[in-house]
Amino acid sequence: MQNLRHCLDNAGIRERTHRRLGSRIAESINSDRSLDPEFPQECGYTYEDNTMIRFLFAFILATLGGISGAAAQDLELAGGAPERHIVVPGDTLWGISGKFLKNPWEWPLIWRMNRAEIRNPHLIYPGDVIVLERHADGRPWLRLQSTRLLPRIYAEGIDPGVPPIPPNEIRPFLSEPLIVDKDGLANAARIVALPPDRIFLSRGDRAYVADADPAQRGWQIYRQGKPLVDPESSEVLGYQAYYLGTARQVEPGNPATFEILTSKEEIGRGDRLLPVVRPDLVPYVPHKPDFRVDGRVISVYGGVDAAGRGSIVAINRGRDDGMEIGHVLALERNRTTVERDEYDATVVIPIPPERVGLLFVFRTFQRISYGLVVQAIGTVEVNDFARVP
Repeated sequence: MQNLRHCLDNAGIRERTHRRLGSRIAESINSDRSLDPEFPQECGYTYEDNTMIRFLFAFILATLGGISGAAAQDLELAGGAPERHIVVPGDTLWGISGKFLKNPWEWPLIWRMNRAEIRNPHLIYPGDVIVLERHADGRPWLRLQSTRLLPRIYAEGIDPGVPPIPPNEIRPFLSEPLIVDKDGLANAARIVALPPDRIFLSRGDRAYVADADPAQRGWQIYRQGKPLVDPESSEVLGYQAYYLGTARQVEPGNPATFEILTSKEEIGRGDRLLPVVRPDLVPYVPHKPDFRVDGRVISVYGGVDAAGRGSIVAINRGRDDGMEIGHVLALERNRTTVERDEYDATVVIPIPPERVGLLFVFRTFQRISYGLVVQAIGTVEVNDFARVP
């Protein structure tokens, strides 16, 4: 009976040890009793078993500690990184991160964030003060100073904090649809007529729209674009819907009378309208994927072949591939050089890829993701690679 009680006690300790993977090696793995040669083998672990487990846990924890320490040690501060930064309206997490870090996607490391905090970070607001400090071993880290140096009006539930990237550059792209199937816009409201003196519409013009919900006043205007084809498999991943502008319904009917409020491109007969959706930019912090990514740029939004800083591009990796909002990817171009071998024959030799930019993923679909080019060295082109930086 005493042995059975001994076993049950240690079974509970083992369970907690396995579940928590060692808080101080669960007080040296099941306590010092596990090192007792007389420890009853009915419990399932022999003296040798427990000695081996103790060494394994110590090795695992030392390895994890080494990895964590190495990651923090590798943090490289930006040239001229400030000792502190006062957050002001218009700041973004990407911009603030770039003030402190050479690699802005290492934001979670300098804040010592875990994965849950990356997905749901503590929000930063105008007036907050971010302070750069260093551990005794020289490792940098950031903290928020409690005192805000700017006046702030508190409003419950409507203040989203500092966004990851400039929201005005991507807000239209946060709304459905951006990717549609072949018939995705077939049943949407559509422009059926223009004023007699207009070939195309722009801001302030009237449009006549069929099949519009009379209860809906705010609308966004789209045009179905070209298919997005995977360059690796030649499979059609979806169809891009081009955002053209906004309109409001001024007189219900069929057709209804609309006023064009904004126009990004010329708007014409046959273009489709969908009710305005006002989604928020999910406040994920910039971070690089913790798995291998080898995607390709399959489209530059707007129908052109080259992009620069501030452009929106699509890649052939989506939620099914593990992509999430906040992922930062390096945009690279594979390169080769032509040389002659010892027999004077022409040979093509791969050389290291050239980095052409950085991409911040802000919208994910099942098999496609959209990102904002936040850095560009030259131009970003269709078929460039998207990889872990």
